[in-house]
Amino acid sequence: MTLAAPANIDTLWYTRCSVPTPFGLAAQFAWFEQEFAPDGIIVKALRESADPAEQESHFTHSLRHSFRQGGSVPPIWARGQGVRTKVIGITWTDEYQAIIALPQSGIRSVRDLRGRRVGIPHHGSLVDHNRISTLRAFTVALETEGLSLRDVELKDLADTAVPLANDPRAPDATVTFAGRRRRHSYTNEVYALVRGEVDAVYVKDVRGAEVTQLLGAGIIFDLGFHPDPYIRVSNCTPRPLTVNEETIENHPEIVSRFLRQVVKAGEWAALHPDDATALVARETGWSERWLRRAYGEQLHRSLSVELSEDSIKGLGVFKDYIASIGALDQDFNIHDWIDPRPLAEVQARIRTAA
Repeated sequence: MTLAAPANIDTLWYTRCSVPTPFGLAAQFAWFEQEFAPDGIIVKALRESADPAEQESHFTHSLRHSFRQGGSVPPIWARGQGVRTKVIGITWTDEYQAIIALPQSGIRSVRDLRGRRVGIPHHGSLVDHNRISTLRAFTVALETEGLSLRDVELKDLADTAVPLANDPRAPDATVTFAGRRRRHSYTNEVYALVRGEVDAVYVKDVRGAEVTQLLGAGIIFDLGFHPDPYIRVSNCTPRPLTVNEETIENHPEIVSRFLRQVVKAGEWAALHPDDATALVARETGWSERWLRRAYGEQLHRSLSVELSEDSIKGLGVFKDYIASIGALDQDFNIHDWIDPRPLAEVQARIRTAA
């Protein structure tokens, strides 16, 4: 028998970044659709939409009854815009993050960056998460040596500086959520380095590791696996799972059931290391070999959903940084953004089932 959909809700939206998350695994398993099909609720993936206004919700969180997991800059920015969302889970997955320089630059350490040119991406997108991440990376790296951004020359790396093959009007263009051509994340950085226009850049994840090897670059500062977890904080770490506040308040059971699928995916990954890595490879388009190099051999164990104080603090550290550089319209209290009720409900049901 088909159940009637809860009043005033017939569609759920979800969106995720193409990065390692339990959210992405649950989406690949089609668990969201399977969970709500008996209720007559349609579950839609935002990446399947052809409507630019709907696609923009990946950054603005503007669609009603929508869930998101991925980089933290867009949801923090949207919350600062006044969009009423809540964080219902966090995944902390460390990954390759580094400040690199070419051998001929003579830069061997953070101290050597004094007076040198560092590349800062400037994509001109609605939410330039790459720019914010890079500024944060150089800030924390320089601080370890008692330096600041005032001690280096910041050079914007605009998209206009890359080859015309990256023009979104090109016939082979692959359009992303923001209507931009999908290209390598560090095209601007690579060109600037090899042309000698900058002396150091920040890169991350598999793409960053590939670039480092391709260029034969030296790692000036390793952020991704630094012993201080709050130096590792960036757009990629930690990754919040958010939902509209309206959905929690009016449909708490729906939110708990949706979240349960993500939690279940993280539990499955921990028990199936090889299969989990293979699915992450399919999700990201990266090879399993490079995933292991960029994320380590314990990637499958880092996909659990939690709301630990350490993870909340990490998210707060990054939010405070974004506010400090004037990228938030309104600052907000990080603990006010967290709603632990759905995850507590899911964990209680797991314990009961056990």
